[in-house]
Amino acid sequence: MVLYIFCISSVSDVPQHLRRSFEFLPPFMSELRVVLLGNSWSERSSVGNFILGKTEFSTEEEPDCCLRVRGQLKEKEIVLINTPDLLRPNIPEDKLRKHVENCVSLSDPGPHVFLLVLQPEDFTEEHKLRMCRVFKNFGGRPFDHSLILISTPREQSPGFMEEYRQHPPLKDLIRMSQYRFLWRKNLELAELLTRLGQIVKENNGEHLNL
Repeated sequence: MVLYIFCISSVSDVPQHLRRSFEFLPPFMSELRVVLLGNSWSERSSVGNFILGKTEFSTEEEPDCCLRVRGQLKEKEIVLINTPDLLRPNIPEDKLRKHVENCVSLSDPGPHVFLLVLQPEDFTEEHKLRMCRVFKNFGGRPFDHSLILISTPREQSPGFMEEYRQHPPLKDLIRMSQYRFLWRKNLELAELLTRLGQIVKENNGEHLNL
């Protein structure tokens, strides 16, 4: 039995600057649906909470199911679907398909953006191949709807941003995502929302056809 968790955020709880930033969505869109993927549950949850402006996802306890949080932002809504770790090396194919089917159901009729939250020092060639495997299960052209968000490394050294950006698996994934990427370090919420909006506009407001 799969557990779905729905959390509703009140518009009165949303910071005013967040409500203003969300006006970048096209007028005809009432909802933005974003799927969080990546190789760290705590980082995905932290990013989800950052977008919502409040703690909705636990960063410590990783459930074995997809979680959906719906937030009201002024006259728009944002739906975040946080996934379990679909990049695990030992996840059976049938279980992966089941998680993807659950994610598809929660993002019905389809996600507008895949936000790939990656811990750079842990991201390997195997992770890249598994990400492609996950996207193959979604079907369509998910890389056209993808934005990579690179988490701050646990240990920082001079030039670490360029070093990790040139790391072959991460570099390949950035290329496949049409060079759409941001660093989490010093990231402003308005910048992240603007980039999400740009992807929506590049796809003419259309979601991924599942």
